[in-house]
Amino acid sequence: MKPSDHQTIATYNLFGEAGDLPDVVHCETIEARSRLHDWEFAPHRHARLHQVLYIQNGQGHASLDGKRCELTPSTFVNVPTGVVHGFTFDNGTQGQVITLATESLDETLHSAEGLTAFLNRPFSRPATPDISQTVAQIATVFASRPFARAQILRASCALLLGYIAQAAFHADISGNPIAKPALLARFEALIEQHFLDQWSVSDYANALAVTSTHLSRITKSATGRPASHLIEERIVREARRNLVYTNLPVSTIAYSLGYEDPAYFSRVFSRATGLSPRDFRQRAMSKR
Repeated sequence: MKPSDHQTIATYNLFGEAGDLPDVVHCETIEARSRLHDWEFAPHRHARLHQVLYIQNGQGHASLDGKRCELTPSTFVNVPTGVVHGFTFDNGTQGQVITLATESLDETLHSAEGLTAFLNRPFSRPATPDISQTVAQIATVFASRPFARAQILRASCALLLGYIAQAAFHADISGNPIAKPALLARFEALIEQHFLDQWSVSDYANALAVTSTHLSRITKSATGRPASHLIEERIVREARRNLVYTNLPVSTIAYSLGYEDPAYFSRVFSRATGLSPRDFRQRAMSKR
């Protein structure tokens, strides 16, 4: 799909028009939905859903916020809420798609433990035996109606999220071991919740019960960038998504991101990427 095909990035809800998830989790085979779409899914995102795909056999590739990832047997893909993603599978690819409502993650995850920051990153990695076995257990229990089904599914999904966060922590998605301060992880989780609200550094610091100076000191020590840059990076990332996957005017994108002055937004974007929004869009279109 080209940006000119859409006014907005397609946002889907797998569970119809109802606002609530009708089950603890949704689990289906890759084949069940893929064969209806010729094994290809154009870029889209889910507003309130977090997905984990496990490829058991077969192959293909995924696009995660524009980054291409090769899919091979025994790999998994973490697709956080709001991430623009698309898939192309070889005919006959086997595996599972685990879908969780964001409310389920909110209930399961404890902010102080810092898992959310890792789970909010889109990535693909080889599946550990723990991940493979947990996905298989979820699929088996989901398809049956045993006593205590809901409790087992909740516990199994919590376990799966833990293993995925653990994989991201140990590899940092790029293969580099990391150790992240808990305050930074909580800050990143808050950014995901409020970056569209144009919160300032002081707003985040107040929510975290620290001073703005202390927050920026922690972020700069861990990432080399002050807190204000991390906030701006998240906004710019959302702007990049909209410029690549929609044909919305730059001014409309600016307003949707909380900017009252589109010209100021363009300056922020240019400073962050080295390209104006229009130039960025044209370059992205030429590569598609």
